[in-house]
Amino acid sequence: MSHEYEKVDVPENGEPITLAEGSDDEIDVPENPIVPIIHGDGIGQDVAPAAQRVLEAAADATGRSIAWMRLYAGESARERYDENLPEDTVRAIDEHRVAIKGPLTTPVGSGFRSLNVALRQTLDFYANVRPTFYLQGVPSPMKAPEEMDMVTFRENTEDVYAGIEWEQGTEEVEQVREFVEEEMGFDETMHDGPIGIGLKPISETGSKRLVRKAIDYALEHDREKVTLVHKGNIMKFTEGQFGTWGMEVAEEEYPDEEVFAAPDSLWETEDEVDIPEDAVMVEERLADAMLQWIQLRTDEFDVLAMPNLNGDYISDAAGAQIGGLGIAPGANFGDGRLLAEPVHGSAPKRAGQDMANPTAMILSGRMMLEYLGWTDAADLVRDAVEETISGGKVTYDLERQLEGVEKVSTSEFADEIVDTVERLS
Repeated sequence: MSHEYEKVDVPENGEPITLAEGSDDEIDVPENPIVPIIHGDGIGQDVAPAAQRVLEAAADATGRSIAWMRLYAGESARERYDENLPEDTVRAIDEHRVAIKGPLTTPVGSGFRSLNVALRQTLDFYANVRPTFYLQGVPSPMKAPEEMDMVTFRENTEDVYAGIEWEQGTEEVEQVREFVEEEMGFDETMHDGPIGIGLKPISETGSKRLVRKAIDYALEHDREKVTLVHKGNIMKFTEGQFGTWGMEVAEEEYPDEEVFAAPDSLWETEDEVDIPEDAVMVEERLADAMLQWIQLRTDEFDVLAMPNLNGDYISDAAGAQIGGLGIAPGANFGDGRLLAEPVHGSAPKRAGQDMANPTAMILSGRMMLEYLGWTDAADLVRDAVEETISGGKVTYDLERQLEGVEKVSTSEFADEIVDTVERLS
């Protein structure tokens, strides 16, 4: 590990997180780890410092400390480095293994590559994990939002997010069109005139390691079921193959008494599946059907694993059921590494106003604490956030939907949570 960066200061009061000896996936965590943090764009400048304070309080309350290492991406990197994603940032996250970031802005339709996707692909954070659970006091459009307790595993490196596409009007797109129509025989597939074309790669490697990660999570956290979600009835050789490869993992890599691959689970049946006691069941469901099942049969689903685009849609839809993306946490997992980040965007019109809800960023940090093995600190964070909201101290986005509550700023909300952490500990 170099510890030498062009424009990044390495804190002297912390120690680096390293891989455990003899492992390529387990980490060795000191009591005072160095944790890189990117505040991000827009409201990142408000919610990231608020999350830092809460996470620091939880670490301190459990006899530990966090040595923050400030990194830069997006607007802050352009000001400091004149580029969006400097080598300093990529290398520091790579070398220190566990990091957290706020939202980064990607302009729509500009050809500007998503920095979020770039970080995930460059450092091989191949599993985007989003736990969706209800916090008491949060307004929800659902009659029984407390039934939602679901964790989505979204493949993070391929599918349409791989960025293999050609712009309309270019020589390259016409070459692809000619190849597809004339060489491959799909001469009636595409309309005449301007067209954009993209490729959708889904691989055995990407699919199996994602499903393996989801099954391992279910086993470690006493979850009952893993549902593979895809649109394989239409995209048979990409999404359909994801389902096939995923079921192969369940059938071939785990003992029968641990993991049971449910036969003929793609379509709804009236028959109950008889699985071994305490085994995790792995099943398949179609993506379009899942968008209704997560509302109509919320409590029947547990851990979901799916290709990239489906994971984006379905995790957002699940987040809406428990109050919206403002409180939805997430983290990107690789082998022996994690990058926590909230699900929501940068909301530039609210930037710097000390009014944005930092809950999603705080709960993303809670996932980071769990990954460090600090489950006591992670539990403190969740309990303190829930108690603060249910106690009637909320930011503007929740206050406008509730009666009899007090509207507080981002920083005041963090103050309340920190006070609660200290009291609960």
